[in-house]
Amino acid sequence: MFDLVDILKTKVEEKVVVQEQITSVLFHQTQECIDLVEEAFRFEGIVPPSMLNNSDENIKQHVREVNVEIAIVELNVTESVTEDMKRISHLLPNSASVIVVGSEDAISTIRNLKAMGFYYVFWPISKTELIDFVRNVDNNRKKNSGLGKDRTAKKVAVWGTKGGVGATMLTAEIAYELSAKKKSTCLIVDHDFRGGNLDIFLGEKQFQKKSVAPGALTTDLDVSYASSMLKKVNSMLAVLAVESEDLNELELKEYARAMSQQLAGQYNFILEDLSRSSNTKTDLKYIAENNDIITLVLEPTISSVRETKHVLASLEYLNSRARCIVVVNYTMVEKSATISLDEIKQFLGRNVDVVCPNEIQVGKMVLEGKHIYQLGLPISQSLNRLTSMLLGENASNTDTSLLKKLFKRFK
Repeated sequence: MFDLVDILKTKVEEKVVVQEQITSVLFHQTQECIDLVEEAFRFEGIVPPSMLNNSDENIKQHVREVNVEIAIVELNVTESVTEDMKRISHLLPNSASVIVVGSEDAISTIRNLKAMGFYYVFWPISKTELIDFVRNVDNNRKKNSGLGKDRTAKKVAVWGTKGGVGATMLTAEIAYELSAKKKSTCLIVDHDFRGGNLDIFLGEKQFQKKSVAPGALTTDLDVSYASSMLKKVNSMLAVLAVESEDLNELELKEYARAMSQQLAGQYNFILEDLSRSSNTKTDLKYIAENNDIITLVLEPTISSVRETKHVLASLEYLNSRARCIVVVNYTMVEKSATISLDEIKQFLGRNVDVVCPNEIQVGKMVLEGKHIYQLGLPISQSLNRLTSMLLGENASNTDTSLLKKLFKRFK
C-alpha cells in the first residue's frame, strides 16, 4: 500500500556540486580582465583565481605563501610585454605554469615568451576561449608536457680569477639578496670539495658538507635524492656542498653537476662558487656551455687582470653565449693597487661593470653575522648593483654616478 507518511519522512538527498579545483591567481591591471576571468571560471564551475593587483610586491608575497598551479599575469597596460616578463620572471616559481595576457599582436612576443617558458593569450579573448586555454594548460601540467615543464634556474657562475679575490663572499651576498630581498629561490653549488669558507660567509656555524659514498656515482639520481643532499639555509636558499674520502675532485665535480641539473627545475637561480684554486680549463669550457651568466671577479693587480683577459678570450673562443659581468673587488686598500681602473679597462678592452671598494671592516661584520648587501655602505651599493645586473634590471642614475665616482677615485 502506498504510504505517503513514509515518503514524507524520507530525507531527500541533496546533490553536492563539487567545483573543479585549479589553484590559480590572477595578477591584474584592469577591471575588464578581472570581470572576464571571474565570469569565465564561475560559469564553468571552476574555483575562481585569487585576485591581486599586478605589482612586484604582490607577486613576491603570494606565490611564495601559496602553492600556485597556474598564474595568470595581465600585461595589457605596458610598453613591452617581453621586457616586463623578463623583469618579473625571477619572482615566479618554476613549479607554476604562467599564462600572460596582453594586447601585443606580434609573433615576436609569442616567441620571446615561449623561450622563457610562458604561455601567451592575446587580448581581447572570449570566456570560452580563456577557459579552454586554462584547461589545456592544466592538462599539460598533469601530463608533464607543454610550456613550463622545462623552465629551469638561471645559472650564474661566480669565477674568481685568482685565489682570495672574494668570489665566495660575492656568491653568498648575491644569494642572500636574491632570496631575502628579491624573493627568488636560490641554490649555491660549492665547488671547493676540500674546505673553503662558504659557511662563514653564509653565517652557518654548524655547517657540514654532505659525504658522498663511492657507489653514489652509479646510483640513479633523482630530484628527491638530490634534495636530500642539500643544506637548507632558509626556505628560499639552499647549499649543495659535498665531500668524500674516496672520490677524487673530478668525480665530485661530475657528481655536483649531476645534482644541480636534477635541481634546476626547483630554483630560480643556481649560483656556482668557483674560486680560482679549483678551476681548470675543463671547468671554463663547462661554464661557457652551461651557464647563462658568468661573473668574473678580479682584484686590481697585474696577475689578476691578465688572467681575466685570458678568461675573456677563452670564452670568446668557445663561442659562449653567456652574459659576462666583470667585477673589480678592492681586497686591498686603494694605495696598494698595482693597476688603475682606467688601465684595467684599456687592458681588457671593455668596461668594468661593478667596482667593490675596499671595506676594512668586512671580515669583522661577516663574523658578527651581518650581511654586507643590506648595510648601506659603498660596497653594499656595489653588491646591490651587481644583483640588479644579474636580474637584467636597468642601473639607476645613482648606480651610474657611483660607478663614475669610483673610477675617478681609483685612477
